[in-house]
Amino acid sequence: MGEKPVMVVGLDDSEYSFYALEWTLEHLFRSSPPPFKLLIVHTKPTATSAIGLAGPGGADVLPYVEADLRKISSRIAEKAKKICSAKSVNDVVVEIAEGDARSVLCDAVEKHHASMLVVGSHGYGVLKRAVLGSVSDYCAHHAHCSVMIVKRPKIKA
Repeated sequence: MGEKPVMVVGLDDSEYSFYALEWTLEHLFRSSPPPFKLLIVHTKPTATSAIGLAGPGGADVLPYVEADLRKISSRIAEKAKKICSAKSVNDVVVEIAEGDARSVLCDAVEKHHASMLVVGSHGYGVLKRAVLGSVSDYCAHHAHCSVMIVKRPKIKA
């Protein structure tokens, strides 16, 4: 029968991406054995991109920023593993890569020959998407696999 197809789930520190992970586990990993090999990819920004144009003395804070970014990434990876374990999905690999999330996710799809990429939607409007860029929109147009964008339902007041 061959190897299982690979599913990549992109994860950042937002409630939207964790919702996408939980939705994916709940809806696509119910059966045993699961239909996919699960790879969770978290993209850690570079320290220089995190502090931007710090000006004089910026180089002095780089090691501290880098250490904080490593801690945040480790926390995100551990949280993802706990969520998977709680849903009885134990065969999961979590990768932490550095760079721009759009490129990192598309590269992970290529590297692992993924059949599907799952990303959450922040629900930005047109203006914010234009200014910040949309990882999900970029991946939908550039990833060489099917891309599922999981939107969190709006909570009615």
